[in-house]
Amino acid sequence: MTVVKVSPKYQVVIPQQIREALGLRPGQHVQALQYGDRVEFIPVKPMKSMRGFLKGIDTTVPRDRDRV
Repeated sequence: MTVVKVSPKYQVVIPQQIREALGLRPGQHVQALQYGDRVEFIPVKPMKSMRGFLKGIDTTVPRDRDRV
C-alpha cells in the first residue's frame, strides 16, 4: 500500500504503478466519490470506447405470457 501526501492546494499524485495499471493519461477525467470515510477515483471512459461492450450478451429474457 502506498501513502501519498495532500498538497496545500489539496492535490495528490496517483502513484505510477496505479496510473499504469488503470491506463490513466494526463488530462483524463476521473470521477471522485466519497465512500464512507474514504475517497475513490473512478476513471471516466469516453463514449467511443463503450461501443460494442455488450456484444455477445444473451438478450433472451423469459417473459410472462401477459407481458408479451
